[in-house]
This record gives sequence, C-alpha cells and structure tokens, in this order.
Amino acid sequence: MDLRKLKKLIDLVEESGITELEVTEGEEKVRIVKYSAAPAQQTYMMPPIAHAPVAAPPASAAAAPVAPAEPDGHVVKAPMVGTFYRSASPGSEPFMEIGSLVKVGETLCIIEAMKLLNEIESDCAGTIKAILVENGQPVEYGEPLFIIG
Repeated sequence: MDLRKLKKLIDLVEESGITELEVTEGEEKVRIVKYSAAPAQQTYMMPPIAHAPVAAPPASAAAAPVAPAEPDGHVVKAPMVGTFYRSASPGSEPFMEIGSLVKVGETLCIIEAMKLLNEIESDCAGTIKAILVENGQPVEYGEPLFIIG
C-alpha cells in the first residue's frame, strides 16, 4: 500500500468519529487505531504525579530526590505512536548517548510505526542531558524522549 493511501486513511480516521479502521488489500493489511488524547496524557502524566507528593508514604519520600535529578533543558517529544529505537539496527551503535553533542537536524532515534522506520531529528542544538525512553519501548504521541541542554 502506498504512502499517499496510508496518509488518506489516517486523515479519514482523524476527521471521523471512528476509533479503528482495518483495510485489507491483497496480501497487505493495515490497521489504524485512534487513541483519544485524554488517556495518552493520563499515561504520560502518571509518573510525575507519583514522584511529586513528598508528604505521601515513605516510599514516595525516597523517590522524591529522583524527580529533581531530571536535567533542565529542551524536551524532544515523540511526534507519533510507535516503538522507540536508539540505533539503526540491533547490532549498531546508538545514534546518541548522554553527553553527545547534537546539531539541528541530526538523527536522535528511530520510531517504528506500522513497519515504517521514521528518523526523529533534533529541533535544537546542544548536549544530550537525558534519554527518557528505553530501547525497544513503545512510545505515545507527545511522550518525552530526550532532554537537550
């Protein structure tokens, strides 16, 4: 199935009230699932909320010092839902490590979505301060991936 057709199908799902669309064309099969913005944000917002209350049970008090440890800087977020990969192939070197210098437009990672590999490029220059996602983990739209300082 060609990319233009996929884009039209994705637009159709976004504009309509449907939440799922499955199309079979010959041996190719495409399934598009629309997730509402609220659950994705709840999933994203849960970890910071869990670390924020310092006056909660003693376990939270131990976790509280972890929250400020995240470096300040520009947050690079996932532009799509998919699987996060730090390198081009399983045996190759990661695109970026903590402390790597990065330029605008330089590849930070790959997000695989519907068997398409999408290179995610840096939108600012600086130093990688944190990598917030583990290799091979699923990511949601808008989920923080990197902090660049």
